[in-house]
Amino acid sequence: MSKKRPRGESLPPVPSKATDRSPDREAPAQTPAPDPKRWWALAVIALAQLMVILDGTIVNIALPSAQSALGMSDGDRQWVITAYTLAFGGLLLLGGRIADLVGRKRTFVIGLAGFAAASALGGAAAGPWMLFAARALQGAFAALLAPSALSLLTTTFTDPKERAKAFGVYGALAGGGSAVGLIVGGLLTEYLNWRWSLYVNVPIALAALLGAPAFLRDRSGRRGGHLDVPGALLGCGGLVALVYGFSEAEPRGWTSPPVLTLLVAGVILLAAFVWWQTRAASPLLPLRIVKDRVRAGAFATMGLATVGMFGVFLFLTYYLQIVLGYPPVRTGLAFVPISAGIVVGATQIAARLLPRTAPRILMSSGMVLAAAGMVLLSRLTVHAQYVPHVLPALLLLGLGMGLTFMPVYATATAGVPAQDAGVASAALNTVQQMGASLGTVLLNTIATGATSRYVHAQDAAHGGTTLDEGMVHGFSVAYWCSAGVLLLAALVAGLTVRPKTPKHAGDDAPAQ
Repeated sequence: MSKKRPRGESLPPVPSKATDRSPDREAPAQTPAPDPKRWWALAVIALAQLMVILDGTIVNIALPSAQSALGMSDGDRQWVITAYTLAFGGLLLLGGRIADLVGRKRTFVIGLAGFAAASALGGAAAGPWMLFAARALQGAFAALLAPSALSLLTTTFTDPKERAKAFGVYGALAGGGSAVGLIVGGLLTEYLNWRWSLYVNVPIALAALLGAPAFLRDRSGRRGGHLDVPGALLGCGGLVALVYGFSEAEPRGWTSPPVLTLLVAGVILLAAFVWWQTRAASPLLPLRIVKDRVRAGAFATMGLATVGMFGVFLFLTYYLQIVLGYPPVRTGLAFVPISAGIVVGATQIAARLLPRTAPRILMSSGMVLAAAGMVLLSRLTVHAQYVPHVLPALLLLGLGMGLTFMPVYATATAGVPAQDAGVASAALNTVQQMGASLGTVLLNTIATGATSRYVHAQDAAHGGTTLDEGMVHGFSVAYWCSAGVLLLAALVAGLTVRPKTPKHAGDDAPAQ
């Protein structure tokens, strides 16, 4: 029988989920039962992420065939790549905020469906501008898809060990998808035609769409929220102006008025964006996300890593096809080692070490390995061979990127409040996309300038040189610059990222 409470004694406090320590309450309150379908959810998310990353490079090898079939000019062909990059990078922050307001699962499904439709439109393009428009639409829907996919992953896996494995898979796809895109693009172009480099997205998206309703779990969007329209215009406008300005620097020159106007306008718009975010009622990018030193360090590491890394795909594609005379399929297959290295580095090394190793050690070590790979590439000549000269560099680059990407994703999204999970994921994706875009443009400008100077100097001193020699020299200069950027990324990671392994992100358990 229960005893009567003495007069005047207050009722004991009702145990809360956070404070109750009784055996029958503690486990469900502090450690929610994991979703039994979480690994199937990972498969769906991985399919979508692979499709988005693939599309950044899959059309590269198919571009010459598409240019010939559609009658595209040399000046306009860059827009097949740039239209996707500008739309994707410029709208990512907006896509992240939409995911938080509308719901991550719903945004994920909308992004998948739109991406499939845009891919079909591009594959059926009857002219250049139809293809450009389709690529821009792909980028816009990818901006919805990418942040919702990462935030769903963040809130689905809360156990540290399982989360490390999940982010290992995600990091491997993020790093290796670009190289896989080159392989697939070469195979489709040589054995089918260039249009299948776009059509291939349709079955991938349909498979993910079939699995999304059954396996993905998420809360509904936040009621009463509003989109930060001025912030979207300022942020997207600033990013688009910068990327467009850098893309025009090569044909027009760095000091040309249009390029300077675009770059200055981009800086002003981004400064205005930061100012507005401190005053907006519902900011597009809450500055509390980037004020954290560790998260800012992870963002900076990702940005520098992609700036230094992604030029290698463009340069090696030209080197293998033009200098060494490889056909499209052989060129694509030559990138297999870098993809394998990224997968091994992310899933077999970083994922196993992260639960007991400081993230900054993995990041810094990965960047040093990648820089060593760039140094090896800088020693290539017109008479180099693949196995003794190119292969070791690709293996070092792959392992280095795998060691870096996985802990960056885990660290940058750790501890983010559930209501900001989408925008934090979008910010990380924005940094990656902008780093890849700017790195490719800047390194290409450096390589082209170095090639031109080398050819002119050799003509004056020795009566001429081959274009291949000048091209390889330009690539070598760009590789040295890439190595410097990657070493800077290693330094940033070592100085800013916390020494402890990150705990799970957010406080949002998957809704059933």
